[in-house]
Amino acid sequence: MKHKLLASDEGERTYILVLDEGDEAFRCITDFARSEGVTSASITAIGAFRAATIAFFEFETKSYGKIPVEVQSEVLSMIGDVAVDDDGEASLHLHVVLGFSDGSTKGGHFLEGHVRPTLEVVLRETPGALRRRHRADLGIALIDID
Repeated sequence: MKHKLLASDEGERTYILVLDEGDEAFRCITDFARSEGVTSASITAIGAFRAATIAFFEFETKSYGKIPVEVQSEVLSMIGDVAVDDDGEASLHLHVVLGFSDGSTKGGHFLEGHVRPTLEVVLRETPGALRRRHRADLGIALIDID
């Protein structure tokens, strides 16, 4: 993975991350956010995966049902955010829409993706910090703005 700072102004930084073939996207983006001390940011990305895992949150069971994607796919849209979790670490929440050779799509909560050939990620940091807290009643961590 390569990265470059595109802009830095009044506590806001914008980075481009270019992931290489074979990189695991979720881990690379998380490691970058933690190494740069990012506590609040938005993320967008496009590119492609050779394989990925997405998920759908089953409200009744309060768990994610994993959806493996074992074929080449285009990352048509990846959006999400960075906030600090209960352990004080940068925590990503990403959703993705994947496109396939027949024009169909699949989308959901992004868990893992193995890049082929590239993934271009724009991370826009904002001043301040967002806190993501685990909600036992829901079984997930959500941004808490209080």
